[in-house]
Amino acid sequence: MSEVQAPTTVEDERVIQRSRLRESLIRPELGGIVGTVIVFTLFALFAFDSGMFNSQGIMNWSQVSAQFMIIAVGACMLMIAGEFDLSVGSMIGFSGMMIAIFSVTLGWPVWLAIIVTFALAVSIGALNGIIVVRTGLPSFIVTLAFLFILRGFTIFFPQTIERKTIIGGIKDAAEGDWLAPVFGGKILTGLFQWMGEAGIIAVFERGTRQGMPVVEGVPMLIVWALVLVFFGHVVLTKTRFGNWIFAAGGDAQAARYAGVPVNRVKILMFMFTAFCATVFATCQVMEFGSAGADRGLLKEFEAIIAVVIGGALLTGGYGSVIGAALGALIFGVVQQGLFFAGVESSLFRVFLGVILLFAVILNTYVRRMITGER
Repeated sequence: MSEVQAPTTVEDERVIQRSRLRESLIRPELGGIVGTVIVFTLFALFAFDSGMFNSQGIMNWSQVSAQFMIIAVGACMLMIAGEFDLSVGSMIGFSGMMIAIFSVTLGWPVWLAIIVTFALAVSIGALNGIIVVRTGLPSFIVTLAFLFILRGFTIFFPQTIERKTIIGGIKDAAEGDWLAPVFGGKILTGLFQWMGEAGIIAVFERGTRQGMPVVEGVPMLIVWALVLVFFGHVVLTKTRFGNWIFAAGGDAQAARYAGVPVNRVKILMFMFTAFCATVFATCQVMEFGSAGADRGLLKEFEAIIAVVIGGALLTGGYGSVIGAALGALIFGVVQQGLFFAGVESSLFRVFLGVILLFAVILNTYVRRMITGER
């Protein structure tokens, strides 16, 4: 007798196509990718001849984007863990001022001032996290309090010590320091010199810098941004700790039952956010050679907007560092692109509000697709 063959199941091609389409639609980077394509297309059409896409123009918006990226990485990972940090902007101003006071006012070596400032900032980040997890208070409230506390100290310390709110002289103090170039130096200077000599990029045509390339190298600000984006992406997608971050923000109680150290994860994310803010501050003071009490204003909101544009849900448990980086890139391109296009720069804030509203609506739709809610 011939054996009876079991019926074979054939997958419906329409179901496969629908599932693949659904998977692509719910990827957190989708909004950032679409936004990036739209923004670059618009400015390529309306501002291409203005110099926005020559070597100097590219470097301008790349540096602005890098600033947003650095703080967006920390904000993204913290939001995925289910928390917010509204003290990021104040931490930028505070950290920069501490470096200036330690190095210029107190005369410490710049490397020591930087290390002590990082330790102080990360400790404050840990304190933020500890208060949140121990008291159960919303991180929005706790970090809002630290926003005012840090900003107050940033104004009080220089006024009390120096009788002013801006402290300069950091570049002179950093002369010959071994750590300062890690935040304020440039890389690939030889490559850019060769490109200038080969006519690939523009060079100065007169003055004391005649023949030198307009763009001398890649600033460490951009290097730090790329390193942090790579680090955050790898942690979230390739490590068990990354799974813990998603679990802590998705359903903290269920994560605890599964053995995830939720409190420790949240505290570490607050510390990492403070670390990113201090990287931003250190690069900034090394670039300008001074620290000001008003540095970092509104940066916490810009970081959150970049993360939301990148697809992170405000409820936690979902997001992407790559998406946040694309959101930061959109910010940098638009902020500089408005200038190149001859548009009133104050409209940048209007853009932020519009794109935030659009991103939240899109992310709400994505959340409903994921959860099946109506």
